[in-house]
Amino acid sequence: MPSAETTRASVHEPDLVRPTREDEVAAAGSELIGGPIGRRALLGTSWWTPVRVVALVAIGLFALGMVQKVPCYDSGWFFGASSQYTHACYSDIPHLYQGRGFADGLVPYFDKLPGDMDYLEYPVLTGVFMEVASWLTPGGGALQAREQTYWMVNAGMLLVCAVVIAVCTARTHRRRPWDGLLVALAPAFALTATINWDLLAVALLAAAMLMWSRGRALAFGVLVGLATAAKFYPFLVLGPLLVLCWRAGKWREFFAALLGAVGAWLVVNAPVMFLAPEGWSKFYRFSQERGVDFGSVFLFVSRWLNVEITPQTANVWAMVMMAAACAGIAALTLTAPRRPRFAQLVFLIVAVFILTNKVYSPQYVLWLVPLAALARPRWRDFLIWQACEVGYYLGIWTYLAYTTSGDAHKGLPSDGYQVAIAAHLLGTLYLCAVVVRDIVMPDRDMVRRAGDDDPSGGVLDGAEDVFVLGAAAHPARHAAHFEGPQVAWGSHDEEPPAASSL
Repeated sequence: MPSAETTRASVHEPDLVRPTREDEVAAAGSELIGGPIGRRALLGTSWWTPVRVVALVAIGLFALGMVQKVPCYDSGWFFGASSQYTHACYSDIPHLYQGRGFADGLVPYFDKLPGDMDYLEYPVLTGVFMEVASWLTPGGGALQAREQTYWMVNAGMLLVCAVVIAVCTARTHRRRPWDGLLVALAPAFALTATINWDLLAVALLAAAMLMWSRGRALAFGVLVGLATAAKFYPFLVLGPLLVLCWRAGKWREFFAALLGAVGAWLVVNAPVMFLAPEGWSKFYRFSQERGVDFGSVFLFVSRWLNVEITPQTANVWAMVMMAAACAGIAALTLTAPRRPRFAQLVFLIVAVFILTNKVYSPQYVLWLVPLAALARPRWRDFLIWQACEVGYYLGIWTYLAYTTSGDAHKGLPSDGYQVAIAAHLLGTLYLCAVVVRDIVMPDRDMVRRAGDDDPSGGVLDGAEDVFVLGAAAHPARHAAHFEGPQVAWGSHDEEPPAASSL
């Protein structure tokens, strides 16, 4: 296998990778529209480019997800304690229109709220998103009609975010635009898109990944900072980037990204931080004080072992597990035989954050969908994981239906909900395992098998290693010259790169 020093970036735009030629599940699924693409097919000669197809499919599936919410839109959100759960169509959006003061014209973070939640418990940019939607919601009339309109306005704004996510994912890997269909067709994506406002942060991070793949480090950092101002988790991507840039010696690009991220985050947060510090800090105080909640590994363990886990204990264990996982990912990055792809590490770090969190809301799956499509673009593994997430989506709502239906107990009892949590945990761990396997054995990686190095890596794509540890720093050498075929990592040229000593 060639060493890292012999890897070269492509010098011309290569042919697109056709998933129906390399993925048996994609080939089987293509029979619905006429079968796998032929060898003599003329690509790029029609208006129906891959990115446009991905965008239209994303719009269609998002619309189906909205249709799935119709029983709640008509009555479930407003009448009956368990109707929104039995129909599995719950959404925070209509409930928080009044519950967080938008119906009364209160200003987020500045105006104190009546009730148990004294201030809005969302990051600033998400609060701005919610406020803009309330401005677009006509005032006056019955509260129910206004809540319905508020959900529709938010759904329209979130649809834009969904299309951005699908298009950015399709464009991040230049040769693999059809991988965007993994996002557009993900069933859990459609089911959870309008539960909450997570798509805003996911869209900003997807755009950031696209910018990094094009070598625009500062723009990447700005978008990461904005994404972190909308949701807490996106800042995690800077950790893998640090270790990758360390291995490749790309310090200038890393610090440009870091500067952009910190600057953008401060631009959004500083005004509220200084003018309304108590309201601004509510999100962080709420995250720290929040107890063990739905879907988390802590809830699973506490019910399995019949023990109580306090918020403080959960915080400590979550930090310990997260720190251990980060150390493991860093070690894997510096010792892997090939420098891991950026998307692989971003997926792993976000997945670990989800697995070690005190709560797993169903919409958190949105954080991972575009990252999974970039990290492991194989339909079989993706659909196995999605099946587990759809199982959890149905499990939590039927469990809540059980607990809110009184003596009727219509739904899933506690033991069944434990199974749903286990399915979510195991499904995510399975996808993490195959991504780690791809890092340890790069010949199993679908992206590198097609001849790419790190198409989402920007300046890391085809770069030489300057710092590695373990066996990767001392590749095996043999006296005899090997004349057989070798994998030309990261090269699309007609002539393979010169072989290094083995």
